[in-house]
Amino acid sequence: MNLLESTRIALRSLTANKLRAGLTMLGVIIGVAAVIALMSIGRGASAAISNQIQSIGTNLLFVRPGAAQTGGVRGAEGSAGTLTLEDGEALQNIEGIVAVAPEVNSFAQIVYQGNNTNARVLGVTAEFQDVTNFSPAAGEFISAANVTGKSLVACLGSVVAETLFPEQDPIGQTIRMNNVPFRVVCVMESKGGTGFLSQDNQVFIPITTAMTRLSRSGRFRGGNNVDTLNIKLADASMGDIVTEQVGEILRERHKVVEDDFSITSQEDILSAATAVTDTLTIFLGGIAAISLVVGGIGIMNIMLVSVTERTREIGIRKAVGAKRRDILMQFLTEATVLSVFGGLIGIALGWGIASAMGGISLGNTQITPVVDTSAILIGVVFSILIGLFFGTYPAFRASALRPIEALRYE
Repeated sequence: MNLLESTRIALRSLTANKLRAGLTMLGVIIGVAAVIALMSIGRGASAAISNQIQSIGTNLLFVRPGAAQTGGVRGAEGSAGTLTLEDGEALQNIEGIVAVAPEVNSFAQIVYQGNNTNARVLGVTAEFQDVTNFSPAAGEFISAANVTGKSLVACLGSVVAETLFPEQDPIGQTIRMNNVPFRVVCVMESKGGTGFLSQDNQVFIPITTAMTRLSRSGRFRGGNNVDTLNIKLADASMGDIVTEQVGEILRERHKVVEDDFSITSQEDILSAATAVTDTLTIFLGGIAAISLVVGGIGIMNIMLVSVTERTREIGIRKAVGAKRRDILMQFLTEATVLSVFGGLIGIALGWGIASAMGGISLGNTQITPVVDTSAILIGVVFSILIGLFFGTYPAFRASALRPIEALRYE
């Protein structure tokens, strides 16, 4: 008996019990749909996070202070005040560095008339705009003159602007941070993001203003200490060389042997974020795959019932010359057909679920599920394997029946 004939007989047998066949396929349908939908959404989230990180460029280095120690207790990374504005100026002359943008940051309650919000406040220099590829949508960014003059000016992220000025142009208006008045000079373009990655829920002020006027509240570092030195490279491939030179200069300036700072690249951050989202995607896919196993057990159960119900049929087929491999192939084909049809329906259902969830947003980040060829292939291959694996035992049991005993079965 060839494969085509086995498939024809299998389809005839399954259509004779449509409801039972449909319920048997349900486990495989749900399993495949869950695997494809969750993997697609996971990959979409990974792509969204990657795009968010890459939006500020891949040719960046971030230098941050080391950890402070008090009474032998080591604090968190960045808690030590080991980086200064002068350190940033000293790094400007390294070959391969386009610009250095020092930064201090904290959080503050920002108020305009009856509206208020809590947002991250960054004290920056004029170079910050070029280094991070973050430009105003309206108005002009903080200038070198603003930094020198310790001006009380601010640039609002798009979310902050919408919250404080829902129906009003923010440019030229006065907001208050920690009871200090600031004049709004620009609104930044929307970058998207959510949670700690959101670049739109931020306010930018001159770094000197943050160090002098807002540091009195204890929210910002005092003196010339900075939280981060953002470094833009001429080429991302120069990262290792520049990192080594930055380390040498800072160790010499700080007169230390062991680094009291840390240097990370945008590629390091991207790799870490991608690793986390990929692991989460695999984890979700693994959980969903449990449904496939349950569906496979359902197929085995129904095939065993089918073998019992068709014992006399098997005996007759063997009595008229059917070989053991013919019976084996027939029942294996039936199990595989059940599984494959369930898998195809599951692929369509999973694709539909993923597409329906394409409108979901996390904060300002739109997640677009990614249904690629690999996800579909996984669904098809798993369906075939489930059918073969869980159909093998019932098929062997059917093929092992002795014709005389099968014919006597009632």
